[in-house]
Amino acid sequence: MTAVHTDRVATVRHYYDLVDRGDVPGLVALFAPDATYHRPGYEPIAGHEQLTAFYGGARVIRSGAHTVVKVVEDDGAVAVHGSFAGVLHDDTEVALRFADFFEFAADGRFARRDTFFFAPLV
Repeated sequence: MTAVHTDRVATVRHYYDLVDRGDVPGLVALFAPDATYHRPGYEPIAGHEQLTAFYGGARVIRSGAHTVVKVVEDDGAVAVHGSFAGVLHDDTEVALRFADFFEFAADGRFARRDTFFFAPLV
């Protein structure tokens, strides 16, 4: 695996910029129409309609900023390690580390995204 800057890596980095700006139409457009997003605490989010509903208000986060620490591309998939600091809809401040894994459709859009959070469970 190598850390490189490709169109896929640039797309992933652009995704976080769009999320942090709250550009729901722009970020949903980065996903293929039949894409799925797997995130702890949610049923799989599938397709543009469900992604729009999630990012448009169902997501527990009101605002915040992602910091990408490392991006790795291997076999056309992209893995991200980063941190997030923001505010939830209930005004709780949150700061955490995350890992994201992006798979791509033939047209270069996201086919699947999986998110994992670094949080104590025991």
